This record gives sequence, C-alpha cells and structure tokens, in this order.
Amino acid sequence: MSKRGAATASLLDLPRVANVFFTSYVESTPKRIKIIDCFLVYMSLTALVQVVYCALVGTFPYNSFLAGLLACAGSFVMACSLRLQSNAANAGEFGFIAPERSFADYALCVIVLLLLCVSYVG
Repeated sequence: MSKRGAATASLLDLPRVANVFFTSYVESTPKRIKIIDCFLVYMSLTALVQVVYCALVGTFPYNSFLAGLLACAGSFVMACSLRLQSNAANAGEFGFIAPERSFADYALCVIVLLLLCVSYVG
C-alpha cells in the first residue's frame, strides 16, 4: 500500500474511532467527571471568544482583556486539578484527599484568582 493509500485509509477510520471513543466515554465516565469536563469546554470556549473579540475589535481596555483571559486560563487549570483529584482511577495518588476537601480547595483558589483578576482590572 502506498503512503497516500495508508493516509486515506486512516482518515476513513476517524469516524469509527471517534464513535468508539464517544461510546466508551459515555458508558464509563462518572457523572461528576462529565460535569467538570463540560466546565472545561466552557472555559476553553470563553477564552477563545475573548481572543477572537480582541483580534476583531481591538485591545483598548487591555487590562480587562488580560484579566478575563487569565481568569479563564486559571479556572481551567484549577478545574483540571479538580478533575484529577475527583477521578476514581487516580485514587492511588490522591486517595488521602477527600472529594469534599478537593472541591473546597478548588473553590478557595478560584475565589482568590477572581479577586486578583478584579483588582488587576482596576
């Protein structure tokens, strides 16, 4: 098989691979993790909208743009940490941290982050 034929065959397998991935995700992922994943997608889209808006309209209140983008990025990173600590598959690494404590740590860090972003805007 030529290189081009192999690339075409692998492109034709993408829908099947995506279907298997999606089915496996829906069946085996707990609801709590799915909610966190939805929030991660929301934070990514919010940051993307801010960057596109800044590129189209301009960066006049530059501090506001930076504060909003850093708030999205910081919330995304902390939500990733919450997802890691909430996942039962990672119980060996985070078994000593209760889910309630990990959420409380997340909430406290997000409050501090948002207060810093508001103070940065001025």
